[in-house]
Amino acid sequence: MPEAAVLSTVDSAAGGGRVWQRLGSAGVLREQYRRRTATGLVADPERLGATLRAVDARTDNGITLSVLVQSASALPILATGTGPEFDEVVAGDSEVALAATDAAAPGSDLTGLGTEVEIDGDAVRLEGAKRWVTTATRAAYFLVLARHRPGRHFTAFTWVLVPADAPGVRVSPATTTLLAGAGIGHVEFSGVRLPASAVLGRPGRGLALFARHMGTERLAGAQWATALTSRVLERTRTSLARREIDGRALWDHDAVRQEFAGCLVRVRELRALHEALGERVVEDHDLTSAATLKAAVGLTADEVLSRCAKWQGADGFADDGVQLERAEAAVFGIGGGVTELMLGAVADAAEPLLKELRT
Repeated sequence: MPEAAVLSTVDSAAGGGRVWQRLGSAGVLREQYRRRTATGLVADPERLGATLRAVDARTDNGITLSVLVQSASALPILATGTGPEFDEVVAGDSEVALAATDAAAPGSDLTGLGTEVEIDGDAVRLEGAKRWVTTATRAAYFLVLARHRPGRHFTAFTWVLVPADAPGVRVSPATTTLLAGAGIGHVEFSGVRLPASAVLGRPGRGLALFARHMGTERLAGAQWATALTSRVLERTRTSLARREIDGRALWDHDAVRQEFAGCLVRVRELRALHEALGERVVEDHDLTSAATLKAAVGLTADEVLSRCAKWQGADGFADDGVQLERAEAAVFGIGGGVTELMLGAVADAAEPLLKELRT
């Protein structure tokens, strides 16, 4: 694969910034967004998946998360701007952070966010704070979802592009040992003043733009989850063949083989699902398909990695063991919408989904 060949030139110990730079300079990131529709740039599902598989093979989940959020969510939103930032980021010369999760509201309650933007003629003033922002500690720009008028109405929110070095921007690393390569941090915006050109698109279209491209992130999550669980299953299969109880390899026990086969079936189901729904998500912005993928990811990753952790026993608690993979993979069921909310969205669309299944 070209993506794997591109990253083969990057040292295995290189950080997320270097991986992003190489993907950009080799044209991998730009290749993902060659298509443009009436609503803007749309990702190529095949190229996006190939990139995530290549990055996942490096086995640093934090770096993969940072590439996923930038390439699947941030880039198409950044492309709605009129400045040079999109070309700069897609070339790998800098990184961008998607700052949506608000310090004043739970992650899934975007309409309750407290970050506010005041648009006054040729000037913009930003106040607020964002938490758990991927690539926050190394981004050159922040894509900030902010409220431009009171209330929880869908049209009360706007995207603002904020340089990380703008006066009033303060970044602090998140206190977590998980997903270290993601550069996760918290960001405060205190009296940040920007030109009106910092507003992306028309004021009031922030949530609509976010919803349109959030589906691509959910597709990317399914692609990454397939790569990660496949990689862990392969390592677990080797471990099961080597570990013995009473002189007999664990792999030779029927109960283990059947459970392992069940995990393989679940992962193959997930792959078939994202391959079938990919174009509907990126081209048609099908929210139900996106929610279906997100729910499937949360359910599949948790089940597969939990079983792998059980089979690897105490070895799974090593610094690079499956217990770490399992803890970091919890992001699949939380980031971008918790699994339970996604299942609720699927249930809301039960009637058309059942009709589709019957045809």
